[in-house]
Amino acid sequence: MQSSLLFYCIIAIVVIQYLIERYLEFLNNKSFLKQLPEELADVYDQAAYIKAKAYQQANYRFGNFQSLFSLVLTLNFLFFGGFNAIDTWVRGYTESPTVMAVLYFGLLFFGSSFLAIPFNYYQTFVIETEFGFNKTNKKTFLLDILKGWLLAFFFGGGLLALVIWFLQWAGPNFWLYVWATFVLVMVFANLFYSKLIVPLFNKQKPLENGPLKTAIEKYAKNVGFNLQNIFVIDGSKRSTKANAYFSGFGKQKRVTLFDTLLNDLNQEEIIAVLAHEVGHYKRKHILFNLFTSLLTTGFTLYVLSLFVNSPELSLAIGVKTPSYHAALLGFVLLYSPISTFTGLIMNFISRKFEFQADDFAKETYAAQPLISSLKKLSKNNLTNLTPHPAYVFMHYSHPPLLERIRNLKA
Repeated sequence: MQSSLLFYCIIAIVVIQYLIERYLEFLNNKSFLKQLPEELADVYDQAAYIKAKAYQQANYRFGNFQSLFSLVLTLNFLFFGGFNAIDTWVRGYTESPTVMAVLYFGLLFFGSSFLAIPFNYYQTFVIETEFGFNKTNKKTFLLDILKGWLLAFFFGGGLLALVIWFLQWAGPNFWLYVWATFVLVMVFANLFYSKLIVPLFNKQKPLENGPLKTAIEKYAKNVGFNLQNIFVIDGSKRSTKANAYFSGFGKQKRVTLFDTLLNDLNQEEIIAVLAHEVGHYKRKHILFNLFTSLLTTGFTLYVLSLFVNSPELSLAIGVKTPSYHAALLGFVLLYSPISTFTGLIMNFISRKFEFQADDFAKETYAAQPLISSLKKLSKNNLTNLTPHPAYVFMHYSHPPLLERIRNLKA
């Protein structure tokens, strides 16, 4: 009876989340205003605005189809025993709980990834190409998939194997050992992601000597920021969209600028964007995000430890023989509303942090170059300049452009 109740809870969660998401997308799609606010009037000319709206519409229609496909597939697996069929197949090859878990989640991951290939292909080579963004060739597209699979196999499979091993070895206290492992992995990833993972997909090179590097170093010195690692990444290999990000901390900190950013912005605008990124570091946002992620992970693992040995979790997804891997999957599905809630909190904090980083750039450099850079990037990315507030609340980790401009002008 209890497993049946959990089964329908999972069905309700899947369907309700789908409906909420589609409604939010509907609201956001309808939020394009015929006339932009005065502060944004110079971002798009008429032709660019029509193109931006068409881009939004194309993604909206495609997203509706993709989400419906995912919903139907998930419901079919739940109602018609798909999760149990995979479990039965896995049990025919091994009796080891660890190997079973790796095989089970491996089949689910690679199966879903394989089904996602046509959608990703259409997104990349039809929508992104039609609107002038895509620079990816088919060889790079395929290699990215294969590299992603290899990383998932070695790192994801390795971590999953450790989780199951700790479950068998440590019993109810397994979560402490798993958490300690995750802490080490997450800290290591924050320190060395740009050195170890990024090179698998992109080429990075130090920013060349010249006026831009000299100006950046001068700014960094003025704000007391020891910045020795400034890298340029070949983002143009895949897309015309531009970006910049800060990674690492301590001696491993570095700023990475997309080559498209260097092409789209002038020197003052690039320094303003970099000042924003330095603001995140100076205001301790990176450490806060890391610490919060670690706490959230610990809390999730603790809650998992309370229920993972309950057979009802396995039975709730239609698996007839209770197991650690089936319980993990059932927990993930049931826990998703809590994950959504914590995500909302983190997005809210992130938007506050973006304002703080903007303020830092304004105080230590200038507001106008940052405003003009944000406008250029929004135009080049065909951004929806008037997103619906509900969609912003649920999904945006950055404030909308209008709010950032008003804050910078305040």
